[in-house]
Amino acid sequence: MAVAAGGCSPPRAWPLEGTVMHMSPTETGKAWVCPTVRQTLLQIANDPTLDHEYLPVLGFPEFTRAATELALGRESRAVIENRVWTLSSTTSRASTQFLSATPLLTCPVYVPADSLRCIFQDAGFTEIRPYHYWDTVRLAVAIEEFLEVLEVWSWLELCQVPLVLNPSLFMSHSCSRKHLFPFFDVRAQGLASGDLDRDAWALRHFVAQGFELFCAQSFSKTFGLYDEQVGNLIVVARDNETLVGIRSQLQKQVTGTWATPASLGARVIATVLNNPALLNKWKQSLRMLAEKIMLIREKLKEKLRILGTPGCWEHLTAQSGTRSFTGLLPSQVAFLEKHKHIYLLGSGQVSVCSINSHNLDYVAQSINEAVSGTAGRAQGLSWAEME
Repeated sequence: MAVAAGGCSPPRAWPLEGTVMHMSPTETGKAWVCPTVRQTLLQIANDPTLDHEYLPVLGFPEFTRAATELALGRESRAVIENRVWTLSSTTSRASTQFLSATPLLTCPVYVPADSLRCIFQDAGFTEIRPYHYWDTVRLAVAIEEFLEVLEVWSWLELCQVPLVLNPSLFMSHSCSRKHLFPFFDVRAQGLASGDLDRDAWALRHFVAQGFELFCAQSFSKTFGLYDEQVGNLIVVARDNETLVGIRSQLQKQVTGTWATPASLGARVIATVLNNPALLNKWKQSLRMLAEKIMLIREKLKEKLRILGTPGCWEHLTAQSGTRSFTGLLPSQVAFLEKHKHIYLLGSGQVSVCSINSHNLDYVAQSINEAVSGTAGRAQGLSWAEME
């Protein structure tokens, strides 16, 4: 938990954005433990055939195969045509290290998140630029502005497509015409809509359009395996010959980076994804979580309406996924941190999963005070004027 800085804390402090971020809304504020994972761990522990041999350098085959199918779909032409290869790894870091050994190192990289900026910097990229997909004034997806930026981008792009927007039809056209290289970062498939296939539509659309791309998958949030850091890197190439070359280079790279990837998390996920009964149980858990996240959004919006908080808060429920742009100004975010010990990103983005029935009233009242009070007028702009 983040520590409140200075002064006396209120009876309960609610860090909504900090070093420990659990992606599932529990009433106790503790990390969500996936029931299917708990069951699978017991099953693995009692498996008499299990040994503790090293995994292959490229990962647990049953895991990488099932994870790729989850992202691309069973009927993906790229898989059928043998243009897809996977690597079980700390995916973003492995892929950036590989890209840094190619001519792409000198190309601009466009990233939406500071954490990804650090990863690319560590790999040796120097021209790293931010991009924005949220209009902080209109409190909506900035599709027009986003597509305008595409027109001037260089041909390397890090494309962490957020689940809050899906202008993929337009993006794929611009990326194809500008020869951009998309990099998808899939961290919470299934937690936006509750439907795994629906949440993977953007990635599958790009693959179907014939793009060469990288996709980094993470399962920490969707399986509650926060300490395992289970990842899968999907490489989609234009043809099998290119794929063979990429595989060879990546294998050399990871051999020198780690002797063998971690095993337990990959075994748990592979067991669930390859067992119809466990898979169905896990999907039900994801749907319940997605519905709970949307309910939290609805409740927060309703609380702010009842309090008469200035402005329109429809954007809270117009978004989806585990995070949300609140529309709060930097001065209001600073007010919440200093006076209410509520911590958001500077952009006003919040983890919806950090809000529950115990802190909802406190959070809503604090936001109301931040918007209605002096913090809301610090920049000479009221929410009423922003509507």
